[in-house]
Order: sequence, then C-alpha cells, then structure tokens
Amino acid sequence: MKLDGFILENWLNPAADSPKNQVYLGGSCVLPLTLEELFEVTGEDMDKFFEELKTMNLGYPFFSGTPRLRRAISGLYRNVAPEDVIIVHGGTGANSTVVYTLIEPSDNVVSVMPNYQQYYSLPRSIGAEVRTVDLTPEKAYKLDMAQVRAMTDSNTKAILLTNPNNPTGALLEPEEMEELADIARSAGAWIVCDEMYRGLKEEYMPSMADIYDKAIVTCSSSKMFSMAGLRCGWIVCRDEKLRWELFNRRSYDSICGGVFDEWLFAIALEHADKILERSRKIVSRNKAVVDKWLDGHPYLHQYADAYGTTYLIHYDLDVDSEKFCDDLLDKKGVLVCHGDCFYLPHTFRLSLSHAEELEKGLALIDEYIRELAAGR
Repeated sequence: MKLDGFILENWLNPAADSPKNQVYLGGSCVLPLTLEELFEVTGEDMDKFFEELKTMNLGYPFFSGTPRLRRAISGLYRNVAPEDVIIVHGGTGANSTVVYTLIEPSDNVVSVMPNYQQYYSLPRSIGAEVRTVDLTPEKAYKLDMAQVRAMTDSNTKAILLTNPNNPTGALLEPEEMEELADIARSAGAWIVCDEMYRGLKEEYMPSMADIYDKAIVTCSSSKMFSMAGLRCGWIVCRDEKLRWELFNRRSYDSICGGVFDEWLFAIALEHADKILERSRKIVSRNKAVVDKWLDGHPYLHQYADAYGTTYLIHYDLDVDSEKFCDDLLDKKGVLVCHGDCFYLPHTFRLSLSHAEELEKGLALIDEYIRELAAGR
C-alpha cells in the first residue's frame, strides 16, 4: 500500500508554522476557544472543574468512549443513539478508520470533488477504483445528481463527500440529501459523509445519519467547535455489524481516546448550542467583511452559496495557485491555502473563521494582486 502525498496538510501545516506567517487566513477552524472562554461561554463552574481535575484517574478511559461524551454527541442528531457513536482520534482518524474498514480492493467508490484528500487517496491506496464527480463554479458547486447516478453501479461500495463541502462551502439541502440517499439505496451503497462544517445555519441542519440507514458520518471537535487541540473525533454508524468492525479497526490504531480530551469536550457539547452560536457570529461577521471586499473586485470571484468556514476564491491572473500563495506569504506575510491542494487551479481557500486580522490581510492581498497585475 502506497499513499499519495497529503497535498493540503504537507503544504499548509509547515507554512502555518513558518515565521513568515504573520496574518493567518489559511485555516478552517473557527477561532479557537481558550479554556477560560469555554467556561464563560458554557456557564460551567471552572473552580469545580479544577477541583475534579485533581482527582482524575489517569488510567485508560472507557474504550468505547466516555458515556457522557457519547450521549452529548448523539444529541447533535435526530436518529442517533449513544451506542451508535465511536470516539476516535480527531477527524482525520475518523475518516481513515471508516475508509480502511469499509473499502476493499475489488470495490469502486464515487468521490465528490473537490473533497478532503482522504476520501480519494485512501481508497486508491487500497486498490479500489475511484470514480469522481466534479462540482463546478458554473453550477455554484452544487452536486449534479444525474452524474452521481451515472457513476454508481452494483459494485459501488460507497459515495464519499463532505457536507458542507470543503473548500467551497456548498451545501446539500435536505431534499438533495434524500435524492442522494435514493441513489445509494438503489445500488446498495453506503454514504460516507464528512460533516466537520455542519452547524452554521440558525435552524437545525440535517445530517446524512438522520436520512439514510447506511450512512456513516464523521465529525470532530475542531472546525465548528473551535477545539482542535483536544483531538476528539467521532464516527456515527447505525449498523451494528459494521460498527463492531469500525471499533475493531480503531483498536489497531489507538485503543482509546484521551481521558482529559473526552471529559473537556463532553462539557463543551453539553452546551453545543452556545458554542455553535459563537461560531456563527464569528463566521457571519467575517463573511460580511469578505463579501464587501469581493463586491465588484476586478480580479476575484466567489461562486458558491457557502455554509462552511471558508470561501473558495477564483482569481483572473496568469499564475498558478501554489506560486500565488507562496509569493503572497513571502512578500506580504499572508497565508491562504492554494487551490491546487484541491486540484482547483487559479483559486485559493480563504478563512472566514480564524481571522483576527482579516481586514489587514485582505488589504495585503489586494496590494499583492496590484503588484502582480502590474508585472512587478
């Protein structure tokens, strides 16, 4: 088994750690919470927490995940019980556990592109056939169900997607989710859905786990919950047999989660409505700033009705996206994520979420673009 280079993580993470990175607009996690802010937002008693911390047992926690956390996670869905939840190490751990458990070399999968790389490189590394359905700016990055249906057959093990989409933020509405479930059902296929960015709407955003009994959903503490450092991820699977196989695979990789991580994240998720309200305010405020910046821009365009924590920005300049972003970082100290990470030339992914110096960063991007357009 040979893995492709992980383009996004291998480029973005070293760039984020670089001293050149002065204005970070490349990430997709909502502005991280501090421990103090977590207790302010939730209204929990921090002094009581620290008293309990003194007597915490540092042995193995529950191998299947802390019951308190599994209950809190199940409360994020309409048709999910605590026993349907498997706790894993982060969102990437969730995705890899699912793919390596579910997919066999003789299978084919349908991967919606652009996508997080785990959902096409990992099946390919196993030897499975990867069929891709491309989202396009001409259709506002909405999924073409006719293409999905044409790609799916009796040997399709799974349809793999992120919803909302990474990096465009395009969202499948409930009726589209129902149609996708019908396509999968007709082929006897699973739907594997990364829902890391779910939660930006004020009203309840349905999960694929609510809609389709053969859905496998992944999520984590990172993006919408602003706690990437806790490394808590989870898998929702309502099929008992497959759930045992997922648990077995996870046992090879990590045995169990971290007792402190799971405890703290359970506190957060018991107040998920307050955490998500904070995230919505941050993203909404930043989105308004970026929308104003893009309005009438001579070189930049954004096509999706976005419900994620990033925009995919198209630019009308004759330079490839990796060079564009490397030069922007070198010359202006601004880090955005280049579109070649998603096989989308002449684009970059811009954060709406982790942008303490957003307006300063946008001004520096404009300065760089003016210099580029002038041939300097």
